[in-house]
Amino acid sequence: MNSAYRIALAGNPNTGKSTLFNALTGLKQHTGNWAGKTVSMAEGSFTHKDKKYKLIDLPGTYSLFSNSADEEVARNYILFEQPDVTLVVVDATSLERNLNLALQVMEMTKNVIICVNLIDEAERKGIQINEKVLMKRTGVPVIKLSARNKVGFNVLLDTIDRVIGGVIECQPVQTVYSEQIEEKIAKIESKLLRLDINHLSARWVALRLLDGDMSLMKKLTSRLGEGGKTQYGYQQHILRG
Repeated sequence: MNSAYRIALAGNPNTGKSTLFNALTGLKQHTGNWAGKTVSMAEGSFTHKDKKYKLIDLPGTYSLFSNSADEEVARNYILFEQPDVTLVVVDATSLERNLNLALQVMEMTKNVIICVNLIDEAERKGIQINEKVLMKRTGVPVIKLSARNKVGFNVLLDTIDRVIGGVIECQPVQTVYSEQIEEKIAKIESKLLRLDINHLSARWVALRLLDGDMSLMKKLTSRLGEGGKTQYGYQQHILRG
C-alpha cells in the first residue's frame, strides 16, 4: 500500500459516509484508534484503473474548528497529512447545513470532491439537486450518489482518477470576509509564507490564528520545531505587527 494514493473521507454524522466507505472498500479494511486518541479510525483499500487507493474514514464532524477530539483528528489529518483527494460527503436532503463543512475543507486543501449522497431520498421528497450549478459555485467536482445502492460510483471513481491525474484541476472558491479581516489575513499570510509550513494553506492557518486556535498553535509549534517557545509566545510572534 506504500504506492497507494490516499483519499480522505469527511462528512457530517448521518450523511452515509460510512456506507460509502464500506461500499468502496468491502472486506479490505481495518479499524483501530488514532495515535494518542480514543477516537476510532478506519482504513480500507480499493483499486480502479490499475491504481491503488487507501481510503481513510475520518470521524464524522460538523466543523473542523478542533472543539472536540473528533474535529481535531479530522482537521489534523487533512491539514498535515495532505491526502491526495478529500471526499466530502453531504446529505442531499439537508444540503445547506452540510455544505458548511465542505467550505471549511475547501479552505484547507485544493483537491476536494463533494459527494451528494442520499440522492434517492432527496428525489422521493421532491428535492432536485443541480450538480452543475454547485460545481460552478464551489469550483470543485460535485457527484450525486446513493451509497447504499452504489449509484454514481463509476462517475465518482473516474473523477477521483482524473483529479489524481491532473485532468481535472480543482479551484475551490474561497470565502471572502470583511475588508478589515482580509487585511489581517494578508498580513499574517505574508509572515507564514516565510516559514517552512510544509505547503499548508497559509490562508486557512491565518484564519485559525486570528480565531485564537491554541490547539492548532500547539501542533504548528511541534511541526516547526519551535520547542523553546511557548504557544502564546509563538502566536504573538506571528500575529505581532
